[in-house]
Amino acid sequence: MRKKLVKKAGKHFSVEDQHKIIQEMISSGCTKREIWQKYTGQEEEKGQLLRWMNKLGYSNPRKEKDSILEDMSTKKKRIKKPDNSETSFENLQLQKRIFVLEKQLKDAEIKAIAYSTLVDIAEKEFKIPIRKKLNTKP
Repeated sequence: MRKKLVKKAGKHFSVEDQHKIIQEMISSGCTKREIWQKYTGQEEEKGQLLRWMNKLGYSNPRKEKDSILEDMSTKKKRIKKPDNSETSFENLQLQKRIFVLEKQLKDAEIKAIAYSTLVDIAEKEFKIPIRKKLNTKP
């Protein structure tokens, strides 16, 4: 039966335990959260496993992948995400703007249909061509 290391919050893991935990995370393919919950009982690990990996000299495949992608896109700037309150306020403003623009679009479509119908009726009633014919020579 496999020994399960359970540590309480506030207690520290020995370097040996840290190695075991990191090696299990790498070999098992489990997520950081699953491994952390297994050994501490806590839901969030708050980056502790990555700090251990850096301290103990393990390579972080994600970090290597990110650095390659960053090298490929050096022209792209990182955009700082605004606070949730700013984001929600901006979202509300954008949704309101979208609503206004959609209403204007519907009104324009209705006007175009009405204009086209008016021209059709006038052409039939007065028997004169109003619309410009295509492919006519000047």
